[in-house]
Amino acid sequence: MKRFLLSAVTALMIFVIAACSDTSKTTNEHDNMNDEEIILTETATKPLEAIRGPEVMLVAKEEAQRLSDGVVVPVWTFNGSAPGPEIRVKQGEKVKVTLKNELPVPTSIHWHGYPVPNNMDGIPGVTQDAIEPGKSFTYEFEANVSGTYWYHSHQDGVNQLDRGMYGTLVVEDANEQYDKDYTLVLDEWVTDKKEIDKQIEAMTKGVTEAKESSMDHSDMKGDGEKKESSNMGGMNHGGMSMEGHSMDMYDLLTINGKSGELVESLKVKEGEKVRLRLVNAGYVSHNIHVHGHDVKIIATDGQPIHEPKAIKDQIISIAPGERYDVEFTANNPGKWYIEDHGDKKGVKGMKAVIEYDGVKEMTDKANETEKLPAVDMTKYGTKRLGTFTLDQKYDMTYNMDLNTEMNGNEMVYTINGKVFPDVEPLKVKKGDLIKVKMVNRSMMDDHPMHLHGHFFQVLSRNGKPVEGSPIIKDTLNLKPGEEYEVAFVADNPGNWMFHCHDLHHASAGMVSEVHYTDYKSNYVPNPKIPNKPE
Repeated sequence: MKRFLLSAVTALMIFVIAACSDTSKTTNEHDNMNDEEIILTETATKPLEAIRGPEVMLVAKEEAQRLSDGVVVPVWTFNGSAPGPEIRVKQGEKVKVTLKNELPVPTSIHWHGYPVPNNMDGIPGVTQDAIEPGKSFTYEFEANVSGTYWYHSHQDGVNQLDRGMYGTLVVEDANEQYDKDYTLVLDEWVTDKKEIDKQIEAMTKGVTEAKESSMDHSDMKGDGEKKESSNMGGMNHGGMSMEGHSMDMYDLLTINGKSGELVESLKVKEGEKVRLRLVNAGYVSHNIHVHGHDVKIIATDGQPIHEPKAIKDQIISIAPGERYDVEFTANNPGKWYIEDHGDKKGVKGMKAVIEYDGVKEMTDKANETEKLPAVDMTKYGTKRLGTFTLDQKYDMTYNMDLNTEMNGNEMVYTINGKVFPDVEPLKVKKGDLIKVKMVNRSMMDDHPMHLHGHFFQVLSRNGKPVEGSPIIKDTLNLKPGEEYEVAFVADNPGNWMFHCHDLHHASAGMVSEVHYTDYKSNYVPNPKIPNKPE
Protein backbone atom coordinates (compact mmCIF):
# COMPACT_ATOMS: atom_id res chain seq x y z
CA MET A 1 0.00 0.00 0.00
CA LYS A 2 2.92 2.33 0.71
CA ARG A 3 4.15 1.92 -2.86
CA PHE A 4 0.73 2.90 -4.22
CA LEU A 5 0.57 6.07 -2.15
CA LEU A 6 4.04 7.09 -3.32
CA SER A 7 3.26 6.46 -6.97
CA ALA A 8 -0.09 8.25 -6.76
CA VAL A 9 1.62 11.32 -5.31
CA THR A 10 4.26 11.14 -8.04
CA ALA A 11 1.57 11.03 -10.71
CA LEU A 12 -0.18 14.02 -9.17
CA MET A 13 3.13 15.92 -9.22
CA ILE A 14 3.38 15.19 -12.95
CA PHE A 15 -0.20 16.44 -13.34
CA VAL A 16 0.66 19.74 -11.64
CA ILE A 17 3.90 20.21 -13.61
CA ALA A 18 2.27 19.41 -16.95
CA ALA A 19 -0.63 21.75 -16.32
CA CYS A 20 1.76 24.64 -15.69
CA SER A 21 4.38 23.98 -18.38
CA ASP A 22 4.83 24.07 -22.13
CA THR A 23 2.71 21.30 -23.64
CA SER A 24 4.83 20.82 -26.77
CA LYS A 25 6.51 17.66 -25.44
CA THR A 26 7.69 14.67 -27.39
CA THR A 27 6.02 11.30 -27.72
CA ASN A 28 6.87 8.66 -25.10
CA GLU A 29 8.58 11.15 -22.79
CA HIS A 30 10.08 9.54 -19.68
CA ASP A 31 10.51 11.18 -16.30
CA ASN A 32 13.09 9.41 -14.16
CA MET A 33 11.74 9.19 -10.64
CA ASN A 34 13.75 6.53 -8.81
CA ASP A 35 11.95 3.19 -8.56
CA GLU A 36 8.59 4.93 -8.86
CA GLU A 37 9.06 5.91 -12.51
CA ILE A 38 5.93 7.07 -14.32
CA ILE A 39 5.86 6.90 -18.11
CA LEU A 40 4.02 9.81 -19.69
CA THR A 41 2.13 7.99 -22.41
CA GLU A 42 1.34 9.92 -25.58
CA THR A 43 -1.10 8.23 -27.93
CA ALA A 44 -2.52 11.26 -29.71
CA THR A 45 -0.46 10.74 -32.86
CA LYS A 46 -1.41 7.11 -33.44
CA PRO A 47 -4.69 5.17 -33.70
CA LEU A 48 -6.09 3.06 -30.90
CA GLU A 49 -3.71 0.12 -30.55
CA ALA A 50 -5.07 -3.20 -31.78
CA ILE A 51 -3.78 -6.63 -30.80
CA ARG A 52 -4.58 -9.59 -33.01
CA GLY A 53 -5.59 -12.65 -30.98
CA PRO A 54 -6.40 -15.31 -30.16
CA GLU A 55 -3.60 -15.33 -27.56
CA VAL A 56 -2.99 -12.01 -25.83
CA MET A 57 -0.92 -10.72 -22.90
CA LEU A 58 -2.24 -7.75 -20.92
CA VAL A 59 -0.36 -6.00 -18.14
CA ALA A 60 -2.21 -3.88 -15.59
CA LYS A 61 0.00 -0.98 -14.51
CA GLU A 62 0.09 2.65 -13.48
CA GLU A 63 0.96 5.44 -15.91
CA ALA A 64 0.31 9.12 -16.45
CA GLN A 65 -1.51 10.12 -19.63
CA ARG A 66 -2.03 13.35 -21.49
CA LEU A 67 -5.76 13.74 -22.11
CA SER A 68 -5.59 17.17 -23.71
CA ASP A 69 -3.13 20.03 -24.07
CA GLY A 70 -1.91 20.90 -20.58
CA VAL A 71 -3.79 18.10 -18.84
CA VAL A 72 -1.95 14.98 -17.70
CA VAL A 73 -3.56 12.69 -15.12
CA PRO A 74 -2.62 9.50 -13.28
CA VAL A 75 -4.17 6.48 -14.97
CA TRP A 76 -4.40 2.77 -14.30
CA THR A 77 -4.10 0.90 -17.54
CA PHE A 78 -3.99 -2.28 -19.53
CA ASN A 79 -0.69 -2.23 -21.46
CA GLY A 80 0.18 1.35 -20.66
CA SER A 81 -2.70 3.45 -21.96
CA ALA A 82 -6.37 4.16 -21.43
CA PRO A 83 -8.19 2.67 -23.26
CA GLY A 84 -6.12 -0.47 -23.29
CA PRO A 85 -5.56 -2.25 -26.59
CA GLU A 86 -8.40 -3.40 -28.76
CA ILE A 87 -8.36 -7.19 -28.86
CA ARG A 88 -9.41 -8.49 -32.28
CA VAL A 89 -10.22 -12.14 -32.85
CA LYS A 90 -12.06 -14.10 -35.49
CA GLN A 91 -15.39 -15.72 -34.78
CA GLY A 92 -14.83 -19.33 -33.73
CA GLU A 93 -11.33 -18.82 -32.34
CA LYS A 94 -10.44 -20.02 -28.86
CA VAL A 95 -9.33 -16.92 -27.00
CA LYS A 96 -6.67 -16.94 -24.30
CA VAL A 97 -5.91 -13.66 -22.50
CA THR A 98 -3.37 -13.60 -19.68
CA LEU A 99 -3.53 -10.65 -17.31
CA LYS A 100 -0.41 -9.84 -15.29
CA ASN A 101 -1.07 -7.45 -12.42
CA GLU A 102 1.65 -4.87 -11.86
CA LEU A 103 -0.69 -2.57 -9.95
CA PRO A 104 -0.24 -2.17 -6.19
CA VAL A 105 -3.80 -3.43 -5.61
CA PRO A 106 -5.86 -6.44 -6.83
CA THR A 107 -7.74 -6.30 -10.12
CA SER A 108 -9.59 -8.50 -12.66
CA ILE A 109 -11.10 -8.49 -16.16
CA HIS A 110 -14.81 -8.77 -16.93
CA TRP A 111 -15.75 -9.43 -20.56
CA HIS A 112 -18.66 -7.01 -20.81
CA GLY A 113 -21.50 -8.37 -22.92
CA TYR A 114 -19.72 -11.57 -23.88
CA PRO A 115 -21.31 -14.93 -22.94
CA VAL A 116 -18.15 -16.44 -21.48
CA PRO A 117 -18.28 -19.49 -19.17
CA ASN A 118 -19.19 -18.41 -15.66
CA ASN A 119 -15.72 -19.08 -14.23
CA MET A 120 -14.27 -16.65 -16.81
CA ASP A 121 -16.61 -13.74 -15.96
CA GLY A 122 -13.97 -11.98 -13.85
CA ILE A 123 -16.07 -11.08 -10.80
CA PRO A 124 -13.97 -11.13 -7.60
CA GLY A 125 -15.65 -13.09 -4.85
CA VAL A 126 -18.23 -14.50 -7.28
CA THR A 127 -16.37 -16.34 -10.04
CA GLN A 128 -12.71 -15.89 -9.04
CA ASP A 129 -10.45 -14.23 -6.50
CA ALA A 130 -9.13 -10.82 -7.48
CA ILE A 131 -5.68 -11.04 -9.06
CA GLU A 132 -3.23 -9.80 -6.48
CA PRO A 133 -0.18 -7.62 -7.23
CA GLY A 134 2.53 -9.62 -8.92
CA LYS A 135 0.14 -12.43 -9.88
CA SER A 136 -1.35 -13.48 -13.22
CA PHE A 137 -4.59 -15.10 -14.39
CA THR A 138 -5.51 -16.52 -17.79
CA TYR A 139 -9.02 -16.08 -19.20
CA GLU A 140 -10.11 -18.61 -21.81
CA PHE A 141 -13.30 -18.72 -23.87
CA GLU A 142 -14.53 -19.44 -27.38
CA ALA A 143 -15.36 -16.42 -29.53
CA ASN A 144 -18.62 -17.90 -30.82
CA VAL A 145 -20.59 -14.63 -31.18
CA SER A 146 -19.38 -11.82 -33.44
CA GLY A 147 -19.73 -8.13 -32.66
CA THR A 148 -18.44 -5.21 -30.59
CA TYR A 149 -17.76 -5.78 -26.88
CA TRP A 150 -15.41 -4.48 -24.25
CA TYR A 151 -13.47 -5.53 -21.19
CA HIS A 152 -12.85 -3.78 -17.88
CA SER A 153 -11.86 -4.31 -14.31
CA HIS A 154 -14.63 -5.58 -12.02
CA GLN A 155 -12.57 -5.22 -8.85
CA ASP A 156 -13.55 -1.93 -7.21
CA GLY A 157 -14.85 -1.14 -10.67
CA VAL A 158 -16.46 2.16 -9.71
CA ASN A 159 -12.94 3.54 -9.16
CA GLN A 160 -10.71 1.40 -11.38
CA LEU A 161 -12.81 2.10 -14.49
CA ASP A 162 -12.74 5.79 -13.68
CA ARG A 163 -8.95 5.68 -13.75
CA GLY A 164 -8.88 4.00 -17.17
CA MET A 165 -8.97 0.21 -16.77
CA TYR A 166 -10.86 -0.80 -19.89
CA GLY A 167 -10.42 -1.77 -23.53
CA THR A 168 -12.43 -3.18 -26.41
CA LEU A 169 -13.02 -6.67 -27.77
CA VAL A 170 -14.00 -7.11 -31.41
CA VAL A 171 -15.04 -10.54 -32.67
CA GLU A 172 -14.88 -10.39 -36.45
CA ASP A 173 -17.41 -12.00 -38.74
CA ALA A 174 -15.69 -13.16 -41.93
CA ASN A 175 -18.80 -12.24 -43.93
CA GLU A 176 -18.59 -8.55 -42.96
CA GLN A 177 -16.20 -6.46 -45.04
CA TYR A 178 -15.39 -2.78 -44.57
CA ASP A 179 -12.77 -0.52 -46.11
CA LYS A 180 -12.28 1.27 -42.81
CA ASP A 181 -13.23 0.04 -39.34
CA TYR A 182 -12.81 2.51 -36.46
CA THR A 183 -13.52 2.11 -32.76
CA LEU A 184 -14.39 5.18 -30.68
CA VAL A 185 -14.36 4.68 -26.91
CA LEU A 186 -16.26 7.41 -25.06
CA ASP A 187 -15.41 8.40 -21.51
CA GLU A 188 -15.41 11.28 -19.04
CA TRP A 189 -12.63 12.22 -16.67
CA VAL A 190 -11.96 14.05 -13.43
CA THR A 191 -9.01 16.43 -13.89
CA ASP A 192 -9.30 18.56 -10.74
CA LYS A 193 -6.34 17.65 -8.54
CA LYS A 194 -8.41 17.64 -5.34
CA GLU A 195 -11.00 15.33 -6.86
CA ILE A 196 -8.30 12.98 -8.17
CA ASP A 197 -6.77 12.91 -4.71
CA LYS A 198 -10.15 11.96 -3.22
CA GLN A 199 -10.59 9.24 -5.81
CA ILE A 200 -7.17 7.72 -5.18
CA GLU A 201 -7.78 7.88 -1.43
CA ALA A 202 -11.09 6.03 -1.96
CA MET A 203 -9.28 3.34 -3.94
CA THR A 204 -6.68 2.73 -1.26
CA LYS A 205 -9.24 2.94 1.53
CA GLY A 206 -11.51 0.47 -0.24
CA VAL A 207 -8.74 -2.11 -0.52
CA THR A 208 -7.74 -1.61 3.12
CA GLU A 209 -11.33 -2.07 4.29
CA ALA A 210 -11.76 -5.14 2.11
CA LYS A 211 -8.60 -6.71 3.52
CA GLU A 212 -9.89 -6.14 7.01
CA SER A 213 -13.29 -7.60 6.11
CA SER A 214 -13.94 -11.30 6.53
CA MET A 215 -16.86 -11.29 4.11
CA ASP A 216 -16.29 -13.71 1.23
CA HIS A 217 -19.33 -13.30 -1.01
CA SER A 218 -20.38 -16.86 -0.28
CA ASP A 219 -24.02 -15.84 -0.43
CA MET A 220 -23.60 -15.49 -4.19
CA LYS A 221 -22.59 -19.10 -4.80
CA GLY A 222 -26.09 -20.12 -5.80
CA ASP A 223 -25.90 -23.55 -4.17
CA GLY A 224 -28.92 -23.00 -1.96
CA GLU A 225 -26.81 -22.25 1.09
CA LYS A 226 -27.02 -18.59 2.00
CA LYS A 227 -24.34 -17.65 4.49
CA GLU A 228 -24.16 -14.50 6.53
CA SER A 229 -23.00 -11.46 4.67
CA SER A 230 -23.47 -7.78 5.28
CA ASN A 231 -21.46 -6.15 2.56
CA MET A 232 -20.10 -6.61 -0.92
CA GLY A 233 -16.57 -7.78 -0.45
CA GLY A 234 -15.89 -4.92 1.91
CA MET A 235 -18.21 -2.43 0.19
CA ASN A 236 -20.36 -0.38 2.48
CA HIS A 237 -23.63 -0.79 0.65
CA GLY A 238 -25.06 1.98 2.78
CA GLY A 239 -23.91 4.08 -0.14
CA MET A 240 -22.89 7.70 -0.37
CA SER A 241 -23.39 10.83 1.65
CA MET A 242 -26.39 13.06 1.12
CA GLU A 243 -24.45 14.75 -1.68
CA GLY A 244 -24.67 11.49 -3.62
CA HIS A 245 -22.33 11.42 -6.61
CA SER A 246 -22.17 14.55 -8.70
CA MET A 247 -21.45 14.14 -12.38
CA ASP A 248 -20.17 17.73 -12.30
CA MET A 249 -16.81 16.36 -11.16
CA TYR A 250 -16.31 14.97 -14.69
CA ASP A 251 -14.94 18.02 -16.45
CA LEU A 252 -13.21 16.55 -19.51
CA LEU A 253 -14.66 14.22 -22.16
CA THR A 254 -12.51 11.95 -24.31
CA ILE A 255 -12.55 9.73 -27.37
CA ASN A 256 -9.98 6.95 -27.15
CA GLY A 257 -8.35 8.64 -24.18
CA LYS A 258 -7.90 12.04 -25.86
CA SER A 259 -9.87 15.27 -25.96
CA GLY A 260 -10.18 18.13 -28.42
CA GLU A 261 -7.32 18.59 -30.87
CA LEU A 262 -5.57 15.44 -29.64
CA VAL A 263 -8.32 13.12 -30.88
CA GLU A 264 -7.04 11.13 -33.86
CA SER A 265 -8.75 11.93 -37.18
CA LEU A 266 -10.59 9.15 -39.01
CA LYS A 267 -8.99 8.99 -42.46
CA VAL A 268 -11.23 7.90 -45.35
CA LYS A 269 -11.23 7.93 -49.13
CA GLU A 270 -14.21 8.79 -51.29
CA GLY A 271 -16.31 5.73 -52.02
CA GLU A 272 -15.14 3.70 -49.03
CA LYS A 273 -17.51 1.77 -46.79
CA VAL A 274 -16.84 2.82 -43.20
CA ARG A 275 -17.79 1.18 -39.90
CA LEU A 276 -17.76 3.03 -36.57
CA ARG A 277 -17.86 1.07 -33.31
CA LEU A 278 -19.09 3.39 -30.54
CA VAL A 279 -18.41 2.18 -26.99
CA ASN A 280 -19.44 4.04 -23.82
CA ALA A 281 -16.91 3.17 -21.11
CA GLY A 282 -18.00 5.96 -18.78
CA TYR A 283 -20.87 6.68 -16.39
CA VAL A 284 -22.67 9.37 -18.44
CA SER A 285 -24.79 8.95 -21.58
CA HIS A 286 -23.41 10.56 -24.73
CA ASN A 287 -25.52 11.80 -27.64
CA ILE A 288 -23.46 11.12 -30.74
CA HIS A 289 -24.08 12.95 -34.01
CA VAL A 290 -22.26 11.97 -37.22
CA HIS A 291 -22.12 15.03 -39.47
CA GLY A 292 -22.35 15.16 -43.23
CA HIS A 293 -23.46 11.59 -43.94
CA ASP A 294 -26.41 9.26 -43.96
CA VAL A 295 -25.65 6.51 -41.47
CA LYS A 296 -27.21 3.19 -40.59
CA ILE A 297 -27.20 1.69 -37.10
CA ILE A 298 -26.25 -1.88 -37.89
CA ALA A 299 -25.88 -3.30 -34.38
CA THR A 300 -26.48 -2.55 -30.73
CA ASP A 301 -24.45 -4.28 -28.02
CA GLY A 302 -22.91 -6.37 -30.79
CA GLN A 303 -26.23 -7.78 -32.02
CA PRO A 304 -27.46 -6.97 -35.55
CA ILE A 305 -30.39 -4.73 -36.42
CA HIS A 306 -32.74 -6.14 -39.05
CA GLU A 307 -32.79 -4.03 -42.24
CA PRO A 308 -31.62 -0.72 -40.73
CA LYS A 309 -32.70 2.50 -42.44
CA ALA A 310 -30.46 5.47 -43.21
CA ILE A 311 -30.73 8.42 -40.82
CA LYS A 312 -29.21 11.89 -40.95
CA ASP A 313 -28.81 14.64 -38.35
CA GLN A 314 -30.19 12.50 -35.56
CA ILE A 315 -28.34 11.68 -32.36
CA ILE A 316 -27.64 8.18 -31.10
CA SER A 317 -27.91 8.17 -27.31
CA ILE A 318 -25.31 5.77 -25.92
CA ALA A 319 -25.66 4.92 -22.23
CA PRO A 320 -22.91 3.59 -19.96
CA GLY A 321 -21.92 0.07 -21.02
CA GLU A 322 -23.75 0.21 -24.37
CA ARG A 323 -22.24 -0.19 -27.83
CA TYR A 324 -23.63 0.99 -31.17
CA ASP A 325 -22.16 0.10 -34.57
CA VAL A 326 -22.92 2.42 -37.48
CA GLU A 327 -21.90 2.36 -41.11
CA PHE A 328 -21.81 4.94 -43.89
CA THR A 329 -20.47 5.39 -47.39
CA ALA A 330 -17.82 8.08 -47.71
CA ASN A 331 -19.63 10.07 -50.42
CA ASN A 332 -19.29 13.65 -49.18
CA PRO A 333 -15.64 14.82 -49.35
CA GLY A 334 -14.52 17.22 -46.65
CA LYS A 335 -13.78 17.24 -42.95
CA TRP A 336 -16.80 16.33 -40.83
CA TYR A 337 -17.35 16.13 -37.10
CA ILE A 338 -18.50 13.23 -35.00
CA GLU A 339 -19.50 14.88 -31.74
CA ASP A 340 -21.41 14.63 -28.49
CA HIS A 341 -24.42 16.89 -28.06
CA GLY A 342 -25.57 18.43 -24.81
CA ASP A 343 -24.55 20.79 -22.04
CA LYS A 344 -22.18 18.54 -20.10
CA LYS A 345 -18.90 19.96 -18.88
CA GLY A 346 -16.20 19.39 -21.44
CA VAL A 347 -18.65 18.49 -24.21
CA LYS A 348 -16.62 20.50 -26.74
CA GLY A 349 -13.75 18.06 -26.32
CA MET A 350 -15.68 14.97 -27.39
CA LYS A 351 -15.16 15.39 -31.13
CA ALA A 352 -13.50 13.31 -33.80
CA VAL A 353 -13.09 14.38 -37.42
CA ILE A 354 -13.87 12.30 -40.50
CA GLU A 355 -11.08 13.45 -42.80
CA TYR A 356 -11.19 12.68 -46.53
CA ASP A 357 -7.93 12.00 -48.33
CA GLY A 358 -6.47 15.22 -49.73
CA VAL A 359 -8.77 17.61 -47.83
CA LYS A 360 -6.85 20.19 -45.80
CA GLU A 361 -9.42 22.76 -44.63
CA MET A 362 -12.28 22.12 -42.19
CA THR A 363 -15.57 22.18 -44.13
CA ASP A 364 -17.87 21.66 -41.14
CA LYS A 365 -19.07 23.59 -38.10
CA ALA A 366 -19.52 22.17 -34.63
CA ASN A 367 -23.03 22.42 -33.21
CA GLU A 368 -22.80 20.44 -29.96
CA THR A 369 -25.38 22.64 -28.20
CA GLU A 370 -28.05 22.15 -30.88
CA LYS A 371 -30.92 19.90 -29.84
CA LEU A 372 -31.42 17.18 -32.41
CA PRO A 373 -33.98 14.37 -32.44
CA ALA A 374 -32.81 11.07 -30.97
CA VAL A 375 -33.21 7.78 -32.79
CA ASP A 376 -36.01 5.75 -31.22
CA MET A 377 -34.60 2.24 -31.26
CA THR A 378 -37.99 0.67 -30.48
CA LYS A 379 -39.14 1.89 -33.92
CA TYR A 380 -35.89 1.54 -35.83
CA GLY A 381 -35.20 -1.06 -38.49
CA THR A 382 -37.69 -3.45 -40.05
CA LYS A 383 -40.06 -5.46 -37.92
CA ARG A 384 -39.83 -9.22 -37.86
CA LEU A 385 -40.59 -11.97 -35.39
CA GLY A 386 -37.95 -12.29 -32.69
CA THR A 387 -37.18 -15.18 -30.37
CA PHE A 388 -39.66 -13.95 -27.75
CA THR A 389 -43.08 -12.31 -27.70
CA LEU A 390 -44.97 -10.49 -24.96
CA ASP A 391 -47.83 -12.97 -24.69
CA GLN A 392 -45.97 -16.29 -24.85
CA LYS A 393 -45.63 -18.56 -21.83
CA TYR A 394 -42.61 -17.98 -19.57
CA ASP A 395 -41.20 -20.26 -16.90
CA MET A 396 -40.37 -17.32 -14.62
CA THR A 397 -41.41 -13.67 -14.46
CA TYR A 398 -39.73 -11.04 -12.30
CA ASN A 399 -40.28 -7.40 -11.45
CA MET A 400 -37.37 -5.06 -10.75
CA ASP A 401 -38.30 -1.66 -9.32
CA LEU A 402 -35.25 0.62 -9.47
CA ASN A 403 -35.13 3.59 -7.13
CA THR A 404 -33.02 6.22 -5.39
CA GLU A 405 -33.64 6.43 -1.66
CA MET A 406 -32.20 7.84 1.52
CA ASN A 407 -30.97 5.58 4.28
CA GLY A 408 -30.40 7.98 7.16
CA ASN A 409 -27.98 10.54 5.75
CA GLU A 410 -26.79 8.22 2.98
CA MET A 411 -28.10 7.86 -0.55
CA VAL A 412 -28.69 4.30 -1.70
CA TYR A 413 -29.83 2.79 -5.00
CA THR A 414 -32.34 0.02 -4.55
CA ILE A 415 -33.96 -2.87 -6.37
CA ASN A 416 -37.41 -3.66 -5.00
CA GLY A 417 -36.65 -1.47 -2.00
CA LYS A 418 -33.48 -3.35 -1.00
CA VAL A 419 -29.75 -2.99 -1.48
CA PHE A 420 -27.32 -5.74 -2.29
CA PRO A 421 -26.81 -8.38 -0.90
CA ASP A 422 -30.39 -8.29 0.41
CA VAL A 423 -31.92 -8.08 -3.08
CA GLU A 424 -33.73 -11.32 -3.89
CA PRO A 425 -31.94 -13.04 -6.79
CA LEU A 426 -33.58 -14.31 -9.97
CA LYS A 427 -33.61 -18.08 -9.46
CA VAL A 428 -33.61 -20.03 -12.70
CA LYS A 429 -32.83 -23.44 -14.15
CA LYS A 430 -31.06 -24.17 -17.41
CA GLY A 431 -33.51 -23.88 -20.30
CA ASP A 432 -35.97 -21.60 -18.47
CA LEU A 433 -37.58 -18.75 -20.40
CA ILE A 434 -37.46 -15.61 -18.25
CA LYS A 435 -39.37 -12.34 -18.55
CA VAL A 436 -38.33 -9.33 -16.48
CA LYS A 437 -40.19 -6.05 -16.07
CA MET A 438 -37.91 -3.20 -15.03
CA VAL A 439 -39.29 0.14 -13.85
CA ASN A 440 -37.18 3.22 -13.05
CA ARG A 441 -38.84 4.97 -10.12
CA SER A 442 -35.94 7.36 -9.51
CA MET A 443 -36.86 10.99 -10.02
CA MET A 444 -33.60 12.10 -11.65
CA ASP A 445 -31.29 9.11 -12.21
CA ASP A 446 -30.86 6.99 -15.32
CA HIS A 447 -30.18 3.31 -14.67
CA PRO A 448 -28.33 1.43 -17.46
CA MET A 449 -28.99 -2.16 -16.39
CA HIS A 450 -26.43 -4.77 -17.45
CA LEU A 451 -26.96 -8.54 -17.38
CA HIS A 452 -23.85 -10.70 -17.28
CA GLY A 453 -23.49 -13.87 -19.35
CA HIS A 454 -26.66 -13.49 -21.44
CA PHE A 455 -28.36 -11.48 -24.15
CA PHE A 456 -31.96 -10.35 -23.66
CA GLN A 457 -34.62 -9.23 -26.12
CA VAL A 458 -36.42 -5.94 -25.48
CA LEU A 459 -40.17 -6.60 -25.76
CA SER A 460 -41.81 -3.33 -24.80
CA ARG A 461 -41.26 0.20 -23.52
CA ASN A 462 -43.85 1.89 -21.33
CA GLY A 463 -46.34 -0.85 -22.19
CA LYS A 464 -45.97 -0.48 -25.96
CA PRO A 465 -44.47 -3.38 -27.94
CA VAL A 466 -41.29 -2.83 -29.94
CA GLU A 467 -42.34 -1.82 -33.46
CA GLY A 468 -39.07 -2.03 -35.36
CA SER A 469 -36.31 -4.62 -35.58
CA PRO A 470 -35.99 -7.07 -32.69
CA ILE A 471 -33.62 -5.49 -30.15
CA ILE A 472 -31.12 -7.86 -28.56
CA LYS A 473 -28.93 -6.35 -25.85
CA ASP A 474 -26.97 -6.91 -22.66
CA THR A 475 -27.24 -3.33 -21.35
CA LEU A 476 -30.43 -1.26 -21.37
CA ASN A 477 -30.83 2.29 -20.13
CA LEU A 478 -33.96 3.24 -18.20
CA LYS A 479 -34.65 6.94 -17.87
CA PRO A 480 -36.71 8.22 -14.92
CA GLY A 481 -40.26 6.89 -15.14
CA GLU A 482 -39.53 4.41 -17.92
CA GLU A 483 -40.68 0.79 -17.89
CA TYR A 484 -39.26 -1.99 -20.05
CA GLU A 485 -40.06 -5.66 -20.43
CA VAL A 486 -37.23 -7.93 -21.56
CA ALA A 487 -36.86 -11.69 -22.00
CA PHE A 488 -33.97 -14.14 -22.10
CA VAL A 489 -33.32 -17.86 -22.08
CA ALA A 490 -31.30 -19.34 -19.21
CA ASP A 491 -28.67 -20.91 -21.47
CA ASN A 492 -25.41 -20.20 -19.62
CA PRO A 493 -25.30 -21.87 -16.18
CA GLY A 494 -23.62 -20.03 -13.34
CA ASN A 495 -23.98 -17.20 -10.88
CA TRP A 496 -24.34 -13.92 -12.75
CA MET A 497 -24.63 -10.27 -11.80
CA PHE A 498 -27.50 -8.06 -13.00
CA HIS A 499 -26.70 -4.48 -12.04
CA CYS A 500 -26.71 -0.81 -12.91
CA HIS A 501 -23.70 0.18 -15.01
CA ASP A 502 -23.47 3.58 -13.49
CA LEU A 503 -21.17 1.89 -11.02
CA HIS A 504 -21.75 4.64 -8.49
CA HIS A 505 -25.25 3.19 -8.24
CA ALA A 506 -24.06 -0.42 -8.19
CA SER A 507 -21.54 0.26 -5.44
CA ALA A 508 -24.35 1.81 -3.40
CA GLY A 509 -26.67 -1.18 -3.69
CA MET A 510 -28.22 -1.51 -7.18
CA VAL A 511 -27.09 -5.08 -7.81
CA SER A 512 -29.11 -8.23 -8.26
CA GLU A 513 -28.06 -11.71 -9.38
CA VAL A 514 -29.19 -14.54 -11.61
CA HIS A 515 -28.70 -17.84 -9.75
CA TYR A 516 -28.98 -21.15 -11.57
CA THR A 517 -30.38 -23.51 -8.95
CA ASP A 518 -29.06 -26.52 -10.90
CA TYR A 519 -25.49 -25.18 -10.97
CA LYS A 520 -22.82 -25.61 -8.31
CA SER A 521 -19.60 -23.66 -8.53
CA ASN A 522 -16.26 -25.20 -7.64
CA TYR A 523 -14.94 -21.77 -6.68
CA VAL A 524 -14.39 -21.06 -3.00
CA PRO A 525 -13.40 -17.46 -2.18
CA ASN A 526 -10.14 -16.97 -0.34
CA PRO A 527 -11.01 -14.91 2.77
CA LYS A 528 -7.51 -13.42 2.77
CA ILE A 529 -7.97 -11.76 -0.62
CA PRO A 530 -9.83 -8.40 -0.64
CA ASN A 531 -12.47 -9.25 -3.25
CA LYS A 532 -14.44 -6.11 -4.06
CA PRO A 533 -16.57 -6.66 -7.17
CA GLU A 534 -18.04 -3.15 -7.58
